[in-house]
Amino acid sequence: MYSFLDQDITYLKGVGQARAQILASELDIHTIGDLLHHFPFRHEDRTHVYRIAEIHEGMQNIQLRGRIIDISIVGEGPKRRLMANFTDGTGIVTLIWFRSLKTFEKICKIGVTYQIFGEPKAFKNTFSIAHPEMEVMETVQNRPLLRMQPVYHLTEKLTGRGITSKVINQLVANAFEKIAKIPETLSQDIVNAHGLVSHEQAIRDIHFSQSAEDVNNARRRLKFEELFYLQLSILQYAKSRQTATEGWPFPRVGEKFNGFYNNVLPFNLTEAQKNVIREIHADLKSGRQMNRLLQGDVGSGKTIVAALVALLAIDNGFQACIMAPTEILAEQHYRGLCEQMRQIGVNVALLTGNVKGKRRRETLEELKNGNIQILVGTHALIEPGVEFHNLGLAVIDEQHRFGVKQRAQLWTKNSRPPHVLVMTATPIPRTLAMTVYGDLDVSVINELPPGRKPITTRHYASRQYERIRQGVEAELHRGRQVYIVYPLIKENEKLDLKALEEGFEETQRRFPQWKVGMVHGKMKPAEKDAAMKAFADNETQILVSTTVIEVGVNVPNASVMIVENAERFGLAQLHQLRGRVGRGAEQSYCILVTKDQLAENTHERMQILVETNDGFRIAEADLRFRGPGDLEGTAQSGLPLELKIASLVGDSVMMSEAREAAQRIIDADPEQKLPQYRILWTRLQQLKANQANYSDIS
Repeated sequence: MYSFLDQDITYLKGVGQARAQILASELDIHTIGDLLHHFPFRHEDRTHVYRIAEIHEGMQNIQLRGRIIDISIVGEGPKRRLMANFTDGTGIVTLIWFRSLKTFEKICKIGVTYQIFGEPKAFKNTFSIAHPEMEVMETVQNRPLLRMQPVYHLTEKLTGRGITSKVINQLVANAFEKIAKIPETLSQDIVNAHGLVSHEQAIRDIHFSQSAEDVNNARRRLKFEELFYLQLSILQYAKSRQTATEGWPFPRVGEKFNGFYNNVLPFNLTEAQKNVIREIHADLKSGRQMNRLLQGDVGSGKTIVAALVALLAIDNGFQACIMAPTEILAEQHYRGLCEQMRQIGVNVALLTGNVKGKRRRETLEELKNGNIQILVGTHALIEPGVEFHNLGLAVIDEQHRFGVKQRAQLWTKNSRPPHVLVMTATPIPRTLAMTVYGDLDVSVINELPPGRKPITTRHYASRQYERIRQGVEAELHRGRQVYIVYPLIKENEKLDLKALEEGFEETQRRFPQWKVGMVHGKMKPAEKDAAMKAFADNETQILVSTTVIEVGVNVPNASVMIVENAERFGLAQLHQLRGRVGRGAEQSYCILVTKDQLAENTHERMQILVETNDGFRIAEADLRFRGPGDLEGTAQSGLPLELKIASLVGDSVMMSEAREAAQRIIDADPEQKLPQYRILWTRLQQLKANQANYSDIS
């Protein structure tokens, strides 16, 4: 049976060589099984046909039947469009096409009865539908009625080649003509316990269903199955990792750690920091390889924890490395560590793309012979030519910005894998974290260092800029510094860059007494670094920037963060930007500037930031308002098994249910020998077969 599902899609009726190539390149569909598992992302109920007289504002896609009574092409150049008046006897709707005008002009025939489908838009007491789906009624009547029409993810290339949702669905129908049976993929006790339909029923109903209830049951079964196997994979690995991966033992707390802790540390650690260090040291003494995630809000003191853990490695005869996502952040870590570590005789070096020639050769040589004890850098650390004398600890800062394969390359840097500490200032809600980091031990720093004052956040409309200017001047007169951040979002890159440059000029006019700098990602690295350094050294008092300063820039004297067009940012990103101030003992401010008129939910988003500095609360709210968005994309990209239909964010309740089911199987069949669960372990191996397992790093 699996032989047919594994058969090349080329040989399916209706495909052929050309279609097979584009299905492979655009949708990663190579086999019959891939096609069956290309699930529709929504279904449309096509049983109801509306009358034109029933149309009202706010309707979603609707179905109409009627005739075209006239056709015309209007406008010139890029504004040319094809317009057809369509009637069913109860009123008239205008059908509009903005592209492929010649093609649609040939298709549209006056007097022929069509069934059309699209979203009506109101304009001056009339309704229009842009680029409707159209079928001649004769075709519709000769086809069996499929009530719940599936809508599949497509691309421009596919639709340009005539591959629509209907075509995909027909190909699936062609496959089902050849399929005798689709085998079950879950054990019967799990199917019964969770009230699931069979795997075969779910696959059939997701593509060909006569009711919304059948679609919902199919989606529930397929989502549960994906999440169950994801959790089974993570829990199986987590169990094996407890004993399987031998690590370098670091039992000693020696001269370097104690010297730094007692004589160099500029402040007392918080209880949260002390607890985290105890948890990490317990891992390092255990004899097994550590994989620990350190979550801490912006400004909570993760970097000093990393420094102390690096000294534990050095006290036990090993080297440590700290890998950061940007050169700016790597250089900042390097400068801070150099200053501190020099006092206890620890040699720190920097390796980024900017380190070249003789300096690079000397750094690599000293790293190899062990003279460098802590190496700080970017992804340059994992290049093949970088050889450590004895790497024992790898710290990865803002780990979500590195690919899983990149992190896995750290394993090649010693004969046993180094201990790994991954750090993030991006708070992740527990329901998501237990899957994304399901095979990692998690530590959390949930206190700010002593002396830090909570940042005061205020929301202003753009018309209130005079009040903002007065507040900024007051801070500048006190000797403080100010960030002004503009969005730079790729869809409107040229417009955004222009807004940034105009904002820079406007800032110079508004604050003529002070020096203004500018930095954005389009600048050459040397120019960007010079602008950042000038601000860090207080040579410029105001820095106009894009989100390039979102992560890791540390200027304790900066006390004001102004975010222009704040409505264009997600809550989590605004929280990250806010964290660039409040890094000294002075009161700091975050000013969110938005357009004057805001949608209700946008105003509510701003209000959440005004009310709380708690990153975990903000992350939860961000998911609620924005949906999975970037966070889910980031989270799902590194999973040990691919998710096609389930959502880590949207299906968090089902994910907990699936995790409990997977844990019961792990507990009941730890040796994978029970006959009733053979189906589960076999299926898990099949799913893993084509996916490289980098989950050891996270």
